[in-house]
Amino acid sequence: MDDLQVRDAGVEILLAPSVLSADFGNLAEAVGEVAPAADWLHIDVMDGHFVPNLTVGPPVVASLRNHTGLYFDCHLMMTNPGDHLEAFAKAGANGCTVHVEVGSTRELLSEIGHLGMAAGLAMNPDTPFDAVEPYLDEVDLVLCMTVFPGFGGQAFMPEVLEKVALSRAALEARGSGALVEVDGGIDEQTAALTVRAGAQVLVSGSAVFGHERPWEAARRLRQAALKELASGQVGW
Repeated sequence: MDDLQVRDAGVEILLAPSVLSADFGNLAEAVGEVAPAADWLHIDVMDGHFVPNLTVGPPVVASLRNHTGLYFDCHLMMTNPGDHLEAFAKAGANGCTVHVEVGSTRELLSEIGHLGMAAGLAMNPDTPFDAVEPYLDEVDLVLCMTVFPGFGGQAFMPEVLEKVALSRAALEARGSGALVEVDGGIDEQTAALTVRAGAQVLVSGSAVFGHERPWEAARRLRQAALKELASGQVGW
């Protein structure tokens, strides 16, 4: 878990802008603009099989690593992520998250850790919490997808909030320091909802990079999340 502690001790929310919504023609510049307001950089990796879209791979991760020291949170939406974990580690990924739906979960999580990266486990909106529960002692991160993976700009699915709360409660019951992350349709309003349910890492793409001043959008999103946290209403 040490690699995950990239924030100051008093900061309770991590903001991870998703480059899926950034300008790929000026990716390094876009990342540089948002970096001062970000904790992590979320990198969506799609293989055209597990999801119907194609995005970046290890070469782009390696290229970006030359431009920023941000924590790279790589979300592998891939049918065969095990074939590529070593390449992502060499490219500079700090953490890799795989989907429970692809199978071989225990082996994948073990390999991610063996390669020196933080191990994350994701579940789609229609995947029950029971599917990830057996692996909670082996993860550094649980990612609750609040949209179906594959495309940016989708509407937030509030029915996933229950799984966010279940994930946070189950991790805390185990005394685990693993974090709960949400991804999909996260803006100022939905960030507050997910934080209330127990989310600690907020992935936001279009709400940040779709703004003419992405660094300002990121700051406002964080402020909305922290305001909700300070209200004392966290809990499902």
